[in-house]
Order: sequence, then structure tokens, then C-alpha cells
Amino acid sequence: MSRVGTFEILDTDRNSRARRGRLWTAHGPVETPVFMPVGTQATVKAMTPLELETAGAEIVLGNTYHLYVRPGLATIERHGGLHRFMGWDRPILTDSGGFQVFSLSKLRKIRPDGVEFSSHVDGSRLFLGPREAMDIQRRLGSDIAMVFDECPPYPCTAEYACQAVERTLSWAALCAESRSGNGQLVFGIVQGGEFAELRMRCARELTAIGFDGYAVGGVSVGEPETVMLEATRHGVRELPFERPRYLMGVGVMRQMLEAISLGVDMFDCVMPTRYARHGTALTRFGKYPVKAGEYKDDLRPVEEGCGCYCCSRFSRSYVRHLMNVGEILGVRLLTIHNIHRFMEFMREIQRALETGSFEEFRAAFYEQQKEKER
Repeated sequence: MSRVGTFEILDTDRNSRARRGRLWTAHGPVETPVFMPVGTQATVKAMTPLELETAGAEIVLGNTYHLYVRPGLATIERHGGLHRFMGWDRPILTDSGGFQVFSLSKLRKIRPDGVEFSSHVDGSRLFLGPREAMDIQRRLGSDIAMVFDECPPYPCTAEYACQAVERTLSWAALCAESRSGNGQLVFGIVQGGEFAELRMRCARELTAIGFDGYAVGGVSVGEPETVMLEATRHGVRELPFERPRYLMGVGVMRQMLEAISLGVDMFDCVMPTRYARHGTALTRFGKYPVKAGEYKDDLRPVEEGCGCYCCSRFSRSYVRHLMNVGEILGVRLLTIHNIHRFMEFMREIQRALETGSFEEFRAAFYEQQKEKER
């Protein structure tokens, strides 16, 4: 009997809603809590699939809208699907393209049945709705497909947020009807802006439709951290305990840690790769600019005690040199480190949940942050 779609809850924290789990997909299990590196264009920037595997990445994220525009479905289908196209044989989650309703606001028109876009590449007119988004994701062959939703901006009025929730629920029902039935999991997305009642209502109605997992969307769009965490709290509290929960677009370590304590299992963010391209190292103590002059003769690794390829072989001085002369290797090494740091952070949390020491881990994390500030 297939285990695809099963979410096993292996450990729970006695003092919070944090839990450790295992989600079974068509391409194998995913241990949670998990961070998913973002591979919008069928690649995690500057990383090979082997380097991602070495870092411990179990699942990556692709984007329906961008892959639909370039290279197009025909090209990917000729390869036998997205996994073969990008040389990645572990699980893939695809975002439905709903976030482009938010991010490409100047290039789109929202209709009851979906969104009409002007392509950001050549200006050609495109249409994406719930049925179209599900069909594209089916043809891509991702392990987890996200429903098509509307992500409202921050700030917005309660009236606008309510309209976005209504569209999100209507589109979610159509997505549920359009499931592929070939082992591809489908996650619903909770919207509602900063309005608690809307978040809880959206979560309840999505649960009534029934999905393999649920995401909290519409966060990390410019709102204060306190607002983001409250939106997460209200979104998660009405979701079924036995299904995985995914907080979309969040990658700040303390925010992920707090969200895990609220019961979140999955995360994604461009932060590790984007920061690396701009010369910023992410460490357990915070971030710092490797490109800065103070590291010109610094012989220490990017992060002391880190076992990644970058830190085991090269100094801050060398990585800084590469970044400042525009050598591609600098970006690659810093990306390898940043991705490794995020993977290790999740492994540490998993171990803490296994051993019943999550609260101690959480307290130690914040003590490290205070030490850095002193």
C-alpha cells in the first residue's frame, strides 16, 4: 500500500505546538520541520543538485508561473517532467503562481475565473486560473501542488482582504476538483491579511474542502514581524493537527523558530541564495557582510564550527577577495554555506524535538543572539 500523502507526527513538544514529522511524497519522505530552498526557474541559484543533496536539502520549490513562461511546458514535458529537466530526483513543491497576483500587480487584471497577465518577459497576454494552475502543475509532475490563491497586499482594508479570501476559497474548491490523482499532493492556502477572523474562517473552510496539507500565505509581504506571527498563529490554529502546515516565504531564523513553536512544519525563502549573491553570510549568530574591508586579512572560515565545503577549505579573506573581484566562485561558496546553515538549523531543531529539548534549544538560540549584540 502506498504511503504517499501520509504525514507521520513523530514527536511533539510538551511546552508548545512544535512537532517533528515525516511527509511521504511520490519521490520519498521529507523530514519536518523542513526548509525548502527556492528553485524558481528550475534551479536553486548557484547550486548543483549534488551540492543541494550534500547540504541535506530534501525538497526544493519551483514556480508554476515562471516555468510556464520560460522554458514552457512543452520543453519540460519532452524531458519527462520537472525532476528530469532539472536533474533532481527528490521531492519538488510548486507554487501555483498565485503570488504573481500580488507581485506583478501592474501587469495583471483579476477576473472571477482567474488572472489575466502581461508576461514580464515579452508583454504577451497570458491567463492563469485555478484549473490552469493545476493542469500546469500536473504536467510539471511536482510532488506537491499549491492551490491558486490571491495574496492581498499589506496594508489592505478588511473589505479587500475579505474579497481575496472569497476568491481564494472559490478557486481552492475548483483546484480540489482538478486534482491529478497520480500521487501529486495538493495544499490549500490560508489568506486573510492581518485580520484574525478572516484567517480562521479561511482555514476552517479550506479544511472542510479537504487537502493533503495547508499553507499560511500572504505573509512576509512588508508587514511587521509581530503582525506576521499573529497571522500565522490565527491561520494555524484552525488547521487539522494531522496535516502538514507550510508558512510561505519566511526564512528569518528566529521567525521560523517561533513559527515552529506555533505548529508550522515547512518553510521556503530566497534569503540564503539572495544574501549570498550580495556578499552576506548567514550564521547561527546572525548575518554579516563578507565583502566588508574588515575581513580582508581574516583567516577564519565564514562561520567557525561550520562543516560545509566552503568553511572547511576557505577563509573569509579568500571569499571576500572572490566577491570583490567578481569571481563566480565567491557567490557559489557563500551560497553553499548559507544553504548548509539553513539545513543544519532544521536538523538541530529536529534533534531537539526528538530529545525533548526544544525549549532549551530555543532559549539557547536567543542567548546566542544576545551574545552577538553585546
